[in-house]
Amino acid sequence: MADSVKLLLVDDNPMVLAMLHQSLSPLAKVTTATDAADALLKAVDDTPDLLVCDYRMPGMDGRQLVEKLKSRPATANFSTVLMASKADIAEKLSPQDSADDYLEKPFFLKDATRRVKRMIDRIALEKMAKTAPSDGVVRGNLSQMNVIDLMQSLEMGRKSCQLSLSNEGDKCEVFFVEGQVKHATYGSLVGDQAVFKVLRWTGGNFQLDFEGKTDKETTQLNTQGLLMEGLRLLDESTRDGGDAEAVAETPVESAPPASAPPASPVPATRRREEEEDVLLDG
Repeated sequence: MADSVKLLLVDDNPMVLAMLHQSLSPLAKVTTATDAADALLKAVDDTPDLLVCDYRMPGMDGRQLVEKLKSRPATANFSTVLMASKADIAEKLSPQDSADDYLEKPFFLKDATRRVKRMIDRIALEKMAKTAPSDGVVRGNLSQMNVIDLMQSLEMGRKSCQLSLSNEGDKCEVFFVEGQVKHATYGSLVGDQAVFKVLRWTGGNFQLDFEGKTDKETTQLNTQGLLMEGLRLLDESTRDGGDAEAVAETPVESAPPASAPPASPVPATRRREEEEDVLLDG
């Protein structure tokens, strides 16, 4: 599903460009450019869905490239991730700039890939919604976009909908309001525990009904909190040699309020990945 997204990657540093290209190519149709002028020509020839661009480049910088593309109706409809230093983001790039997200340099390659992947998934989901059948229900396979990616995409897009999940006879219903999970059911489980039960699913099917609504509110955590806590519980179960099936029955202690994402520890699997990660700058 995500391979339907066209991504234009722009950086004047050959090493950064090559490593990001290698990391992002499995996720989208990636075109590269070594400067803003080259990127402008390529974007005019084939408008990207997503522009991932360095801010500081010789000649035209990343913000100027975005402004030029946005000023043309034919190339105005795309999302943007700008790569910039902390100082540039704070002092030169304001919230009014056209970027949808920022990658603060230096950054780890795997962290950058995860951030960009969330944007790719959101765009892919929006494309699916635009081409939905006459009943307005988007249908897909969890092998294309798993439960975690789906939930992150719905949160980023601030979507209100009913997400129906099915896998080998098991079913789960999750209701979103402006990107936040409000109600979930899985058999006899309700709320947070129902969501935790399906986070590990990578097989099965999903349906998105953007007309689906509920007046019930059974979840304690917000969407990001559910994902972080669910992944923490799964990671603990894996490290302890426990059964992942038991994760959904594990109570959540001292749950943070739904209005703020919880400060969750980094899972051990994530820590192991970062030990082998690459720090990119320049």
